Amino acid sequence: MQAFLKGAQSSRAQQKQERIGSAGPAGHPSADKKHKALPWVEKYRPKCVDEVAFQEEVVAVLKKSLEGADLPNLLFYGPPGTGKTSTILAAARELYGPELYRQRVLELNASDERGIQVIREKVKNFAQLTAAGTRTDGKPCPPFKIIILDEADSMTNAAQAALRRTMEKESRTTRFCLICNYVSRIIEPLTSRCSKFRFKPLGDQVQEERLLEICEKENLKYTKEGIGALVRVSEGDLRKAITFLQSAARLNGDKEITESDVTEIAGVVPSKMIQNLLSICYKSTFDKLEIAIKNIIDEGYAAMQIIHQLHDTIIDESLNDQQKSVITEKMAVSIRLLNSYHSCRRYIFQFCFHSVRSS
Repeated sequence: MQAFLKGAQSSRAQQKQERIGSAGPAGHPSADKKHKALPWVEKYRPKCVDEVAFQEEVVAVLKKSLEGADLPNLLFYGPPGTGKTSTILAAARELYGPELYRQRVLELNASDERGIQVIREKVKNFAQLTAAGTRTDGKPCPPFKIIILDEADSMTNAAQAALRRTMEKESRTTRFCLICNYVSRIIEPLTSRCSKFRFKPLGDQVQEERLLEICEKENLKYTKEGIGALVRVSEGDLRKAITFLQSAARLNGDKEITESDVTEIAGVVPSKMIQNLLSICYKSTFDKLEIAIKNIIDEGYAAMQIIHQLHDTIIDESLNDQQKSVITEKMAVSIRLLNSYHSCRRYIFQFCFHSVRSS
């Protein structure tokens, strides 16, 4: 029995010695331990208002507000991936600093927590807390908190009505920032209480500069066509472009990021396939058209993606305005049908492409 206990004690001592040996000085973990991997969207999120890209008007107004430590209630709206959430988070960090940030800022995703109960409990309780006017580092700090409601257009009308009353009562201690894609879904009493800022889709040059900056910091190899494809498929959504860039980097390893890599990752239909479909619609028979449609369906491409790319290609074609209007009208009908009857995809494709032929 003693031999058994002695063996167990020596085993525990050996394990302890191994743990001490794997630690650095004073028992701390080894300095060689890698940092926790972050998605590049979070890693390269703007840390201050000046780093926000392509939204000059919003940045100028926020900087003036930050200088006077006086912030109105805000309403940010616009397409996804244009910097709405990043802008208010960067402004909050500049206002409060890293120490007070977690205490003074409440961030809620209203698409998940969108009912009236959330407004009555979480938002109202946080808004009623008072805040001091100094920071731990001695810098001046506004005596109010910030509540960020992301995806606010998903909130129910009852929740928005309850929020209106809370905004009025707690205006002395709390500022609200509503973020949404569609400002028309926010009730009028809320929009009238906020300063509204529209975020524009990012320009191609701005996206390209930011992507090249990330490529340089991550030591990535790339082609000019590959970066151009990232800008093209993202359609002004910088978040989507950065996500595709990270996916392409993981896929390729040390190889160059090419246009074909981006096309494959983004699920975009190759331009040659779109041009082939158009040529069949212009010149060939219905039987060849049906075969081409069957091949596309078998490849697994999204029907909506094909119609969108076909629309962009037809707009650039050398057709007269009347022909383009007839084709695009038929496409609009096919998209409406596609949203209603997913099982009829083959017939909707035939309807859409046959309109090109008939025009």
